[in-house]
Amino acid sequence: MMTMSSEPAPKTVDAPDKDRKLSITITDKAVAFAREKLAKRGTPDAAIRLGIKGGGCSGFSYVIAFEDEPPRERDRVFEADGVRFVVDKKSLIYLAGSALDFEKTLMFQGFKFRNPNEATSCGCGHSFTVK
Repeated sequence: MMTMSSEPAPKTVDAPDKDRKLSITITDKAVAFAREKLAKRGTPDAAIRLGIKGGGCSGFSYVIAFEDEPPRERDRVFEADGVRFVVDKKSLIYLAGSALDFEKTLMFQGFKFRNPNEATSCGCGHSFTVK
């Protein structure tokens, strides 16, 4: 039996240079949610910063924040349907191959990383360890 999804395939947003192995997939739902939040904030031309930081109950935590400043020298800028996502080079190592999605459930609404580099995650789903 074959199942079909009405969801469009997620977009793989590649690095703008030769290092294509460091890519992130950003779903249409994530792009729409980002665009909505940037517009609601009144900064539709700002970017969304994606990253990781040490901490949390499992070792690393995801960072998703508005970015009003120009990209830093070592940042990678990804663009999906006119929305810019900025990732620092160190975080990109841990986020490579990940998909950024938007999820809405009874208990949660927001961005959700699907990261193949995660070994384990905590019960709250906000921190993780890497392989």
